[in-house]
Amino acid sequence: MTQPITEKTGIKLAIIAAIILLLMIPIAMITDLIDERSASEHTVQQEIARSTSGTQALIAPFIYAEYETSTELDGVQTRIKHQRTLLPEQLTVQGTLDTFEKYRSIYKAQLYRADLTLTGHFDPKQLDDLADLTPTRVALVLGVSDIRGIGINTQISLNRQTYTLRPGTTLSAIEEGVHITLPISALRDKDLTFDVQFDLQGMTSLSIAPLGARTEVSLEANWPHPSFQGEYLPVHSEITATHFNASWQTSYFATNMKELFSRCIFKHQCAQLESRNMGVRLVEPVDHYLKSHRATNYALLVIILVISSFFLLELSKTKAIHPVQYGFVGLSLAVFYLLLISLSEHLGFGWAYALSALAAILLLVSYIWGILQSAKLSACYLIALSTLYAMLYAMLSAEHYALLLGSLLCFTVLATIMLATRHVNWYGTAQASTEKLPVQHSNSPTP
Repeated sequence: MTQPITEKTGIKLAIIAAIILLLMIPIAMITDLIDERSASEHTVQQEIARSTSGTQALIAPFIYAEYETSTELDGVQTRIKHQRTLLPEQLTVQGTLDTFEKYRSIYKAQLYRADLTLTGHFDPKQLDDLADLTPTRVALVLGVSDIRGIGINTQISLNRQTYTLRPGTTLSAIEEGVHITLPISALRDKDLTFDVQFDLQGMTSLSIAPLGARTEVSLEANWPHPSFQGEYLPVHSEITATHFNASWQTSYFATNMKELFSRCIFKHQCAQLESRNMGVRLVEPVDHYLKSHRATNYALLVIILVISSFFLLELSKTKAIHPVQYGFVGLSLAVFYLLLISLSEHLGFGWAYALSALAAILLLVSYIWGILQSAKLSACYLIALSTLYAMLYAMLSAEHYALLLGSLLCFTVLATIMLATRHVNWYGTAQASTEKLPVQHSNSPTP
């Protein structure tokens, strides 16, 4: 007959379980450290944005006109001001974004210089209903979310005549931007053609409000990871390993831009106008902080796998391994994540992972050699640990298949442990011995 789990094995399993739980404390501390460093990077990026220029949202050229009428009230002449805006009939935007990095300490921010060309035309006939009124001011306005990014090469031409660029929009609803003052006679032209050469610096993203009755936007950049944003996706996009280009098309019928724009200018209700744009965000698909955070999510799995292999080795080789040695093995696995986050801030995630994994593997293999004094087992651990860390790196680097690879890794680990332990006698080797009692023969005398 068999006995339940031996007392010695049960105590050892309980100690190992306690060690694994205790190892979650340094893992949690390292995870908090990653979050703290990531928050510090975000703070530095905001500081860089405050000292240079932030994300840019462009409101394409529009005409703002003011009229005055005179009326008599109680014998007093009173002047009344009227306001109108004129949006482009055609708006075409072509731009090239040249990306670069700006560092502060060990942190960096992704910036770009945009060379934009905005062309199109207005139809002044739309203001014919105000022909009897006296215009007092006419301006061509261009809204920019952060005017600090406007370069010195920016210039605006209207009907092939270049005008002096002035800061601000003079509008309370859209405060940031530039404008040019136009002659009153411009409203009597049959057609107003504009050409804007725009030199703009920004950080991370660029969006454009499609003000034209027909709007066409084309952007390209030396960046391989675009995230198209806004309420309109590109009708065409091409993404390669080094750059991307994309183009958008839309019209008044799809945007309802006239109503939204008037609501913003005259009622200061600009939320819908600000959201109804098209553009791109230059993203880092999986940065080193996110990868490090993902790595710690699988720390428990790695620790259980490695420590379980030690325990199975102890059972099969009857080689006693002290709980302190289990603790040192677990701590070496935890320190790997600390090395990873600290090195990745200086070397990038790839090199940091390679060096951290190499350090952890060599430390563990040398420790195993000292415990077991077996070259064969040490070589097996070297191969197994290298394979494990290689699989983990492939999973962390995958942007779209991380969950799938993680699930496959968990299944592989479980299957390996189950197959390796299917012949283990978990009830122990001690068996109850049956003692043979002596047979007593009757030696009574015969009568």
